[in-house]
Amino acid sequence: MTTQVLWLRRDLRLADQPALLAAASAAGGDGVVPLFVLDPALLAPAGAPRVAFLLGSLRALDAELRRHGPGLVVRSGRPEVVVPGVVEAAGAGGVHVSADFGPYGAERDRRVEEALGEVPLVRTGSPYAVAPGRLTTGSGTPYQVFTPYLRAWLEHGWRSPADSDAARVTWRGLPGEAIPADPRLGDTVLPEAGEDAAQRAWAHFLDRRSTYDAERDRPAVEGTSRMSAYLKIGAVHPRTLLADLGPEDTAFRSELAWRDFYADVLHAHPASARDYLRPQLAGLPYVSGELLEERLAAWAEGRTGYPLVDAGMRQLRGEAWMHNRVRMLVASFLVKDLKVEWQHGARHFLRHLADGDLASNQHGWQWAAGSGTDAAPYFRIFNPVTQSRRFDPDGDYLRRWVPELRDLGAQEVHEPWRLPDGPPNGYPRPIVDHAEERAAALASYDELRRTTT
Repeated sequence: MTTQVLWLRRDLRLADQPALLAAASAAGGDGVVPLFVLDPALLAPAGAPRVAFLLGSLRALDAELRRHGPGLVVRSGRPEVVVPGVVEAAGAGGVHVSADFGPYGAERDRRVEEALGEVPLVRTGSPYAVAPGRLTTGSGTPYQVFTPYLRAWLEHGWRSPADSDAARVTWRGLPGEAIPADPRLGDTVLPEAGEDAAQRAWAHFLDRRSTYDAERDRPAVEGTSRMSAYLKIGAVHPRTLLADLGPEDTAFRSELAWRDFYADVLHAHPASARDYLRPQLAGLPYVSGELLEERLAAWAEGRTGYPLVDAGMRQLRGEAWMHNRVRMLVASFLVKDLKVEWQHGARHFLRHLADGDLASNQHGWQWAAGSGTDAAPYFRIFNPVTQSRRFDPDGDYLRRWVPELRDLGAQEVHEPWRLPDGPPNGYPRPIVDHAEERAAALASYDELRRTTT
């Protein structure tokens, strides 16, 4: 047995950690070095909220490791340089990771594996209940529609949580770097970071999950789990959550399946992180130049004149999170009402979301734009007023995030431009007419179909 390196990435936890079990088994009493690499290629494009949540998660993990040994070894640089350097310093016989199926992660691991030479890079487990590429259709091709994927996912099943325990591991330390200070967040308030915080958040959701089906689409109430940031960072594994669910938790289980599905789609089509999954949709007329900048800014700053759109965009700035129902609306509005290509919105989300996950974010945007995995994509155009009246009927969410409308009643708050004197307190009138833009979007799609078929 020899010392092993546990290179942590999207698995910042010690419980339900298969890679830790593998490292500890290979190391025996020679010890495991817990390593995190601050990779500039990942940090540079990430927004301040995601970076701050990562750093908070690293501090929490380091504090937990110090209860059992020397603590987390943090180093900065290109992983293909840093990881072999740590292996040499520790005299390690192997590097253990959770498999990464993303476009960058897979290529990064190939480079590290090559740089390690005869020292193996051992992949055990992944951030998913069912790893990307595991499920295929009857003809052996990747799934592109969610419903049949869900059936296969449920039939395949998943492993029970791994029985990893930091107290049973011999930990080894090496010189490292201090975890950097958080970037400036302004008024943005992040959730508490770390594995313990994730477990508390999950326990809180379990106490109220009986209302999930009825309330998960209502942004004004505490109806969702708020586990997405913890799943993104790997402070908790989806297996842990699935193990606590019962037969009645169909809707929440399906949400976890969506996460695996989008990772599977990205694994099969890596270019879809930036390009259209359905390339023909790139032929639709989108705005450019000054009009693009004006519309994108109004949308990003929450001043489109449509209260539910603006409330969502302001929640994003305030909490580095947005309710999923509202995410779908604001994405549809940007692409189909404002005629802004989906990549602009996807980049904005990744800059501001603490839970910004490449696969879920990009393919959620492509779904909303009509260029993704939906079986009947482009015809779905969310009506911001209808959505507002249906899912926030009393206007509580609107008034919380759009204080200009705080004095309006449940009837007026959804369409403040219809008031005799127009919207109050300087709130803008609608930037576009939804009915007109919907008709234009559908006409453009019809024209595109005629010219491309």
